Amino acid sequence: MQLRFLGGTREVGRICIGVKTKRTQILLDYGVMFDHEPGFPMHVPPKEVDALVLTHSHLDHSGAIPLFFIDGKRPLFTNKLNLDLSHMLISDFIHLSGYYLPFEYLELKEMVENNTHLDFGTEKKVGDISFQLLNAGHTPGSAQVLVEAEGKRVLYTSDFNVIDSRLLTGASMDYGDLDAVIIESTYADADHAERFKLEKEFVESVEEVVEKGGIVLVPAFGVGRSQEIACVLAAHNFQYPITLDGMAREASRIILSHKEFLRDPKLFAKAMRKAHWVDGWRDRRKALKVPSVIISPAGMLKGGPAVFYSSKLGKKPTNAIFLVSFQIPGTPGRELMDNGVCTIDGKVQKVKARVQHFDFSSHSGASQLKETLRKLKGKPKVFVVHGEEQKCEGFAGWISSELGFEAVSPKTGEVHEL
Repeated sequence: MQLRFLGGTREVGRICIGVKTKRTQILLDYGVMFDHEPGFPMHVPPKEVDALVLTHSHLDHSGAIPLFFIDGKRPLFTNKLNLDLSHMLISDFIHLSGYYLPFEYLELKEMVENNTHLDFGTEKKVGDISFQLLNAGHTPGSAQVLVEAEGKRVLYTSDFNVIDSRLLTGASMDYGDLDAVIIESTYADADHAERFKLEKEFVESVEEVVEKGGIVLVPAFGVGRSQEIACVLAAHNFQYPITLDGMAREASRIILSHKEFLRDPKLFAKAMRKAHWVDGWRDRRKALKVPSVIISPAGMLKGGPAVFYSSKLGKKPTNAIFLVSFQIPGTPGRELMDNGVCTIDGKVQKVKARVQHFDFSSHSGASQLKETLRKLKGKPKVFVVHGEEQKCEGFAGWISSELGFEAVSPKTGEVHEL
């Protein structure tokens, strides 16, 4: 069996792993990288691909899959929730970046029509490669992939989180004996705050602002984070108005149709009932007149209604902007977090509102990543991906020295034989 590292190595974005035998090749994810122009994984001729497996909807894992439906059709395997959320995100991606893309809505439609729904734990065979999806605990519907071929068993964790959140159950970890593991390293050098303490601090901080007559803007990713924040507020019986805006609305509608993927469907339904869903600019202006919480993408303030809200709410010290997503260096959210500035009335200005970051990550932290590897059965070779170069190399070094596993931080284009 060959493992082909086609993207997402020593970087976060455009991930793709090829699994190849003498007879069959499948691709695990095929995402995009965001810059001024979208970046793609290494090209693979579609005729050489027997199937694609999608782990979750985020564009760094899903965004380039329509490339395989430009000329011909390839089977795609993921669950229905991932497919519906991916359809939403890729549609928006085409709308915003279509000029730079080699595919259009027609190819996205073909992608959707060629998907086979795959429940967690159900084994599927393509050629001489078998695979199954396991819960990853990262976003609603997110999966790890367990692959078997030529007597070898390989785990691709994709993005995963072993800790239960208000929205999701932590990742499944019953893998059996493994010959290789491809593991993310997004937070290989950092731990997250204990979840319940973080929730309590967040809700108390929100209440403090709202009870003094202020409005709290929570810029959050449309898929996963927005819904989790709504669930956190509902679980703590938050009594003030909550507004839901942007892509979080459509994502929430989709998730409501697939509640079997949630940890607590009743809590989610309660959170969605409590929130006021914005329907146009009149609702947005209205939301700015009442002490409340506004949950809206984009999580890094790169676009979406959150940009409008931040420009209005940032002018007053009674308001607050609580960041709950990772802020990539160079993004408006990171500028706000580090330097306290954002664009107000067309100019970059100092924000008067209270600014605070709460680490509601949906990735495993360093301790969880290490513990996951410690519990593995067999003596697998470990491939560290999906992290900045220094993190990938450092984590691979720790695995080799502390656990005694052979561990590498592959470069894009490398092929490893098992």
